[in-house]
Amino acid sequence: MALDATTIPEWTLKGELILNCNCTVFCPCVVSLGKHPPTEGYCQAWVGIRIDEGAFGDEILSGLNVGLIMDIPGNMGRGNWKAAAYIDERASEAAYDALVAIFSGAARGTTGLFGMLVSEFLGAERAPVSFETEGATRRLMVGKKIQGEVVPVTGNGGKEIVISNTDYWMGPDITVATATKARVRAHGRVWDFEGRSAEICQIDWHGPR
Repeated sequence: MALDATTIPEWTLKGELILNCNCTVFCPCVVSLGKHPPTEGYCQAWVGIRIDEGAFGDEILSGLNVGLIMDIPGNMGRGNWKAAAYIDERASEAAYDALVAIFSGAARGTTGLFGMLVSEFLGAERAPVSFETEGATRRLMVGKKIQGEVVPVTGNGGKEIVISNTDYWMGPDITVATATKARVRAHGRVWDFEGRSAEICQIDWHGPR
């Protein structure tokens, strides 16, 4: 999809995002806004997005799911990311193109930072992307490429621990979580981050402004 500033339609995505990375404790990027290095000095992560309501111009995106992998060599804010996207195989051609534009950063807006920080977009492909919720557990399955499951971390009174009122790009309120399953086999990467940092976030994204 060829886009420039004059041809990008208004777009919105509302839903939920889950993320698991290789940080041994909760991701420092959330509160440092990418200025503090990940706990291992680099970041490797998989991401799942469930779109409850969404549109790209006249094209409806509601009900679709997206999976991502991200490989970041140091501080998030310094860029040089590598990323790949897996688009729900149920998407129409127009919806597929729209989601690739959004998650590559070409559609600007909330995810426009990908266009600045991702130096190598490894590509996008259709895949069976399943995002399931069972109680407090969230699961992302992208065929044999991503098999992930995250659960919230609870605190006082058994309530979920939430980092609130942040300026993080994903959203202001991030639920602290941990991965109970976290296997990635994609683009030459073989990861397993079970027991490591995870996040749950309600998203309300838009573009191109």
